[in-house]
Amino acid sequence: MKVLRDYKVHLLALVVVLACEFIGKQSIWIIAVYPMLYAMIIGGIISVPKLKILKLKNMNNASAIMIVTLMLLIAKLGVSVGPKIDMILKDAKLALIFQELGHFAGTILLGLPLAMILGMKREAVGATYSVAREPNIAIVADKYGLDSAEGRGVMAMYVCGTLYGAIWMSILASAMAKLDILHPYALAMGAGVGSGSMMAASLAPISDLYPEMASEIKAYATTANLMSSVVGIYIYTLFSLPFASFLYNIFSRLRRNKEGAL
Repeated sequence: MKVLRDYKVHLLALVVVLACEFIGKQSIWIIAVYPMLYAMIIGGIISVPKLKILKLKNMNNASAIMIVTLMLLIAKLGVSVGPKIDMILKDAKLALIFQELGHFAGTILLGLPLAMILGMKREAVGATYSVAREPNIAIVADKYGLDSAEGRGVMAMYVCGTLYGAIWMSILASAMAKLDILHPYALAMGAGVGSGSMMAASLAPISDLYPEMASEIKAYATTANLMSSVVGIYIYTLFSLPFASFLYNIFSRLRRNKEGAL
């Protein structure tokens, strides 16, 4: 009830949402900028302690509300699968499922050791077990809590992904498309990493280079994005997160043994 009575948080959230929706989607060259990005930036600014706009109590209440909203988001994703199940079974071949291996290899096998080398501890597990989008936050919040080291890691990557992910994906997709070494459908599938903003940012340059295939490219990207969101939840929950934690424990043990030997 304390959270529900925190009218300051609710009012500020409403004002920020209305302001961001009023600005709307903007395009800078081939980069699409969405209201979610503005909301993240504004939220970061008003949370600065020196400004004294929000107190620690308000931030804790906002964190509690976020967990509830994430539960609603996961329910919405689950409900959205039903109408599209025929399309998934018909059109989504094994390649759409195997692309999840790319998330696993890129984030855990490469990202986790690098994060530990750079000095991260248990935060590295939350930061590297996935692409750190909304469902991934919900998984970590349910298992560890957002106040845990893993929670801080996944939230840090979520913020970075929101701020820089769309820009990076747009530039990367444009570069890969211009190299002309992959089929446009493969590029479209690669754009569907489980993030709507990243997918939209990636589709712009690919569609511009292949205008005659724009509708097919969008269909493949949307299907891949759906598969990443739905199938990815099970892969992240049952495999990626436990494996990232297991791998972290092994690397930590090796580091301690090495330091002890020195």
